[in-house]
Amino acid sequence: MKVHVEIDCTPEEARSFMGLPDVGKANDVYVEMMSNAMKGVSNTEQLQEYARQLAPMGQAGFKLFQSFMEGANAAKSSPKKPDK
Repeated sequence: MKVHVEIDCTPEEARSFMGLPDVGKANDVYVEMMSNAMKGVSNTEQLQEYARQLAPMGQAGFKLFQSFMEGANAAKSSPKKPDK
């Protein structure tokens, strides 16, 4: 027997139902801190250093961010193909 349950609720309602804390204010502070740190960034190395210092997931998060930045840098460097 299989039972499928679909619940239609907002993320806030789901978080409250599951007993998880509201981290909205902490997220706002983190985003503001990241925004302020990124204002002085002029190259990829500086951006990676800031990410290493501020990354909430430590080394694993930094590796993910680093691969994202390398992919973005490669996409920027490659010649653009014309649309068909």
